[in-house]
Order: sequence, then structure tokens, then C-alpha cells
Amino acid sequence: MTMGELLRIQPSELKFPFEVRKQSSCAMQLANKTDQYVAFKVKTTNPKRYCVRPNVGVVLPYSMCNITVTMQAHKEVPADMQCRDKFLVQSVIVPYGTTNKDISQEMFNRENEKFVDEFKLRVIYIPANPPSPVPEEEEEEEGSSPGTSSALEEIKKSSLSEPEQSAVLKLKDEKDFVNIQNDKLIEELESMRKQTGQARIGSIFVLLVGLVLGILIGYFLRIEVPTLQ
Repeated sequence: MTMGELLRIQPSELKFPFEVRKQSSCAMQLANKTDQYVAFKVKTTNPKRYCVRPNVGVVLPYSMCNITVTMQAHKEVPADMQCRDKFLVQSVIVPYGTTNKDISQEMFNRENEKFVDEFKLRVIYIPANPPSPVPEEEEEEEGSSPGTSSALEEIKKSSLSEPEQSAVLKLKDEKDFVNIQNDKLIEELESMRKQTGQARIGSIFVLLVGLVLGILIGYFLRIEVPTLQ
């Protein structure tokens, strides 16, 4: 038998996100590749620094067991972010019906030509991903459009020369001025339309009053005036 024949162990290296004064964890999975009961035991060269749950157990035939390895917080960053700690996973075939309570150290002793499979894993520190800073929104200048800042940044980041950038900025200012004047003209036109509409209503009202008065005057003129005897 070759190393790792009883259990398939993933990953082959234990990678811990490293951050000073913070615990870090990683997962390990043991898969039984046989039709036998397989007992395992996890050891480390630095037991005070790591917590393994579970560190012993039985994996049923063609089943899997998930293990969590927790690294205690460091007070300072190691030199060159290198770690010399290692882990060893020992596995051995045990009788059917064996439970976690039945596991003992004697099961993993090499005696009477008993096969004990061993798999070594090294520890690697990886930089923890810091949260991406959220840029604060810049306050918009009075009279400027929402896309002004981004447009200026795009122009400055472009491959145009300084004279070309100045010309583009000047054209942009003129365009903004024309847009502002256009908005003012539209407001004035709307105001004139409203005023024109009111004037038309007043003219119609005057015409109606004049028509009614004309009818009344004509009515009274047709009345006969009695003569004196």
C-alpha cells in the first residue's frame, strides 16, 4: 500500500488567512476509499497553536468526514510569512462496528506488521483580504451636472495632450452653458404660454359680457313706451 491509500485527504496543504491578533480556520476533508472501517488521528508539531475538531474518529466505508482546524491568534507577523508547523494524519483499518469511543493510541502503533497509513500536510499563511475602502461621494458643486466630476476625470485620464485636454474642457464648458440657456428659454416659453392662455380666457369673457348686454339693450328698445293722454 502507498501513502494515502486508505483516505483521500483534501486539501494537500492547510492554508490559513493570516491577520495579527485574530483566529483563523480552514477545513479538511477525509474520504474513505475502501469498503472497510477506517480510524484516523490528526497530530501537529505545534499543538498549543491549533485546535482540531474532531482530531480522532472513524470514517465508514466510502464515506467522508469534515474536520475544522483553527489557528490561534498571533501577536506579531512571522518573518517572511513562513510557517514551519506541520500536520500528520494517521489512518488504520479497524473492525466493523468500531466507534469513536473505541479509538485508542494503540490502534496507530506499528506492531506485528500492522499497516498504518500516514499523510503529512504543511501549513501556509496567506494574507487576509482587507475590506475594500468605499470612496466617499464628492459633493456636487452648485450648478454642475451629476456627471461632471466623472467626465473631468475621464478627460484627465485620457491619452490626450495638455492643449487637447484644454480644448476639450473648453468645448465642454460651452456645451454646459448652452444647455443652461436652453433650459431657461424653455421655462420662459412655458410661462408665456400660461399667460397667453389667461389672456384668451379674459377676451372670451369680455365678448360674452358684451353679447349679453347687447341682447338686453335690444330687448328693452323693443318695449313700447305708453303715451300720455
